[in-house]
Amino acid sequence: MEITCLTEEADVFTGHVYLAAGESRTLVDAGAMPGIIEAVRNRVTDLDSIVVTHGHDDHVERLPALREAFAPTVYAASEGDRTEPLSDGMDVSIGGKTFEAVATPGHAPDHFAFVGEKAVFSGDIVVYSDGAYDDGSFGRTDIPGADRETLVESLDRLLDRLPSSVRALYPGHGPSFEGDVRAVIERARDRAARGEPKYPED
Repeated sequence: MEITCLTEEADVFTGHVYLAAGESRTLVDAGAMPGIIEAVRNRVTDLDSIVVTHGHDDHVERLPALREAFAPTVYAASEGDRTEPLSDGMDVSIGGKTFEAVATPGHAPDHFAFVGEKAVFSGDIVVYSDGAYDDGSFGRTDIPGADRETLVESLDRLLDRLPSSVRALYPGHGPSFEGDVRAVIERARDRAARGEPKYPED
């Protein structure tokens, strides 16, 4: 399976959109980049599915357009543009590989991460570097619907479900990471658990 971030050169604020191409073709999130349909078509001729980490606009704004262009199956926790609901512990195919959907609220009530044998798509629950922290950061909890204690519990749940074979982290923002993913998530968890503002100047 080949994983490509389609939004690295985006000139608008958007969550990352990952194309996982293997036995099937899957997008992780839909993003907010106007040219996302063309970016998909530059790499594959069709799209089998989209899995949604959470319903914030920067992750789903282009979902209706992608559905119209490709008619994929859409897995999401929140009603709306989904065709299949997500539930904690269910298996989801991403690029033809099996990933476990792990409920990870805290940044958003409907947040899910997707954990595979070798990789995790973490959405905004944990990112590698984001300007607040390097080498392990966490999603904002100072926005409507967010809660820091719930986010810490979700990071604990994610760690509990993380196989030792996972070596790649694909977050919703910032760079991806290859290496000791568990250590990155543990640092994010410990930083979140302190309860300090992520961006003190805000």
